[in-house]
Amino acid sequence: MGIFDKMKEPVFLKESTSLQEQLAQLEALQTTDSLLQKQIQKDIKLLKYGIAGEEKIAFELKNSHMPMFVLHDLYIEYNGLSAQIDYLIVTKGKAFLVECKNLYGNIEINNNGDFIRTMKYGAHFEKEGIYSPITQNLRHLELLKAIRRDQPLNFLQKLIFEKSFSELYCPVVVLANPQTVLYAKYAKKEVKEQVIRADQLIAYIRKKNENALTCNEIEMREWAESLLALHKDRKLDYTETYRKAIAEKQETAAMEESAKQQAIICPKCGAVMVKRRAAKGPYAGNEFWGCSNYPNCKCIINIDTKR
Repeated sequence: MGIFDKMKEPVFLKESTSLQEQLAQLEALQTTDSLLQKQIQKDIKLLKYGIAGEEKIAFELKNSHMPMFVLHDLYIEYNGLSAQIDYLIVTKGKAFLVECKNLYGNIEINNNGDFIRTMKYGAHFEKEGIYSPITQNLRHLELLKAIRRDQPLNFLQKLIFEKSFSELYCPVVVLANPQTVLYAKYAKKEVKEQVIRADQLIAYIRKKNENALTCNEIEMREWAESLLALHKDRKLDYTETYRKAIAEKQETAAMEESAKQQAIICPKCGAVMVKRRAAKGPYAGNEFWGCSNYPNCKCIINIDTKR
């Protein structure tokens, strides 16, 4: 223990999340289109699920009684690449990149590292592949590494950096849904070790820090604040895709209504008349209105081409 070590509890340097803003925008969105409304409600449900998962992790961290600095929902951009990190936890020995997954259904990780989710619908089960959160986390890690690598360092510092980076930064996927069954019997060891449950997170952090080099509180804060400085606030319209879809639906409906009002209606059956051209006979080449209900209705209206 160093002379500056007075921390006994975690400190959240950034606790806000964009998920709440996204949820508020979606809940305020209104449409009369039943299919779009169904999709919006589905996304709202998934967002609430994601928020609940991140809150479970926050609960575990706040009750860890460990000195650490926590950055929640960090957005980083660099050289055209971006990363949205759920939690970045700086401890005395390591920094942990946490990818939170509050997944519904059971998860299988096969020998190739693929994530396969099984969900129950009524009496039957359906399987689907999902994007690997381990791959997602590794991309976040590579972006951080690129940022640090491009900082001005001398030759020796670069050598030390390349050797120490993988020891200092630890990616981990946390399954926040306690009802999710994880089947990873055939997963490779290095993959299996990166996937844990929310209630295992603190024990995981303690174990990873057992043989790690430690820094004092001042150094730990400087480390955390240097990472926080990479964060960029974004003002996004999370409803843009839906609003475009709603506008397109409204435009299509307006065009259909306009076409309906301008259409010629069959005087016999009430169906829309369609412009056609006689192909043969004494009237070959002449245009006429024919019933769209043909051959059930053979009503025609000749078009006077002399006008």
